[in-house]
Amino acid sequence: MLKKLFSYLLPITIYKSKSTISKSIEITWTNGELVMDSKNTNYSYGSLQRILRIGLLKIGFSTIQAMDKALVLGVAGGSVIKTLINEIEFKGKIKGIDIDSRIIDVANTYFQLNSLPNVDIQIQDAFEYVLRCTEKYDLIIIDVFEDTEMPNFLFESFFIHPLAALLNPKGFILFNTMLLKKSDEERNKNFMTHFDLKQYKINAIPRIEMHNELILIQKLH
Repeated sequence: MLKKLFSYLLPITIYKSKSTISKSIEITWTNGELVMDSKNTNYSYGSLQRILRIGLLKIGFSTIQAMDKALVLGVAGGSVIKTLINEIEFKGKIKGIDIDSRIIDVANTYFQLNSLPNVDIQIQDAFEYVLRCTEKYDLIIIDVFEDTEMPNFLFESFFIHPLAALLNPKGFILFNTMLLKKSDEERNKNFMTHFDLKQYKINAIPRIEMHNELILIQKLH
C-alpha cells in the first residue's frame, strides 16, 4: 500500500519485462492506480481505459447491457473487459484475442484477468481469427497496437470486410486508433469509406487525450 500512496508523488514501476510482440511490458503504480505500459504508450488502465470508456458511453451503457456477445481484438491488460463487466455490468460472453502470450500472463498475474466470469481469452493473431471466425457479435472492440504502431492489415479491405460480416444487425464496432502524423488522419478517413452508409452509421471522435481517435460504426440492418 505504501507504493500506491507514494505513486501520487512519483510513478513506481513494480514489474518490467520484454516481449517479442510488445517489446517492453511495464506494470506501474501511477496516481494510486496500477497500469500497464509499453515503452512509449499506455496499454491498459490509465488513459487507455478512459479513452475506450468514452466510446462505450457513446454507444450507451444500457444498450451494451442488452447485448449477448462481445469480441475484443487486442486484450493487453484487459482494462476494457473490466469496464464492460464491473462498470457497465455486461452479463454476456466476451471473447478476447491477443497475439502476445507474455502480455496475457502478466495481465493474469497483476490484474487477475483469468478470474473474470464469462471471458474466454485466446492467444491468436487478430487477422487470422477474423478471417476464420463463424460467430456473430453485438460489440467488437479493436485495440490492436505494437507499442505506438498499428498493423497495416487493420486498414485493408481484406480485413475490414470479414470484420464487418461478424457484426450482428444493430451491433457496434469500436475502433481505437492513434494519430501521430498527418498520414494517419488520411488513413482513418480511408478506413471509413469501406462502410456503405446505407448499411452503417459512422461516427469519429477525434483527438481524445491528444493522439487518439475513436471510430464508432453501427450496423443498421
